Amino acid sequence: MEKLLTDIRACTVCQSFLPNPPRPVVQAGKGARIAIIGQAPGQKVQNSGIPWDDVSGNELRRWLGVTKEQFYNEAIFALVPMGFCYPGKGTSGDMPPRPECAPLWHQKLFACMPDIKLTILIGQYAQNYYLKTNSKTNLTETVRNFNHHLPNFLPLVHPSPRNKIWQKKNPWFETDVVPLLKQIVIDVM
Repeated sequence: MEKLLTDIRACTVCQSFLPNPPRPVVQAGKGARIAIIGQAPGQKVQNSGIPWDDVSGNELRRWLGVTKEQFYNEAIFALVPMGFCYPGKGTSGDMPPRPECAPLWHQKLFACMPDIKLTILIGQYAQNYYLKTNSKTNLTETVRNFNHHLPNFLPLVHPSPRNKIWQKKNPWFETDVVPLLKQIVIDVM
C-alpha cells in the first residue's frame, strides 16, 4: 500500500492539462472499511494536500456523523477522488475530474483494501463510473433510489454549498438519507 500511495502521489500523467503542478490528493489504508469516492480536489484542498479540507468536507462529516479525527483515520476511511489533482476552473465551477486517474489507480488501490464494506459515491462522475447502467436518469433519481445500491454503494449529492438549492428542493435527502447514512457509518466503523 505505501509503495502504491507513493506512486500515486508522484503521478504526473496529466500535468499538461492542469493549472497547477501535479499534487495528487488521496487517503487510503489497508484496513479501511469505508471508501468515499469524490470528484476532484478544489484549489483549497490542492493547496493543503488534505482531502476534503474545505466547507464541503465539513458538510460531508456532518452527514456522516463523524469527527475530523475519525474522518482522517485511514483505518476507517479511504478518501479517493475520481481525479486526484485540481482540474482547474470551468464556466460554472471547477472542471470535471481528469479522466486518466480512476482507470489508472482505482483498481490497484481497492485491491489493497479488502475490508471496504461501503463505498460512498459522491456526485455524478463517481456514480456514472461505478454504477454504470445501474444509475438512474439523473443524479437526483440515483440518490433518491440509494437503497437499490446498498449494501455496497451509497450514492450522494456533492456536499458543496452550491448544492444547498438542490437540498432545499429535495428535503427527503436530509430526512431520509442522512440519518440512514449516519447509522450505516456507525455500524461499519
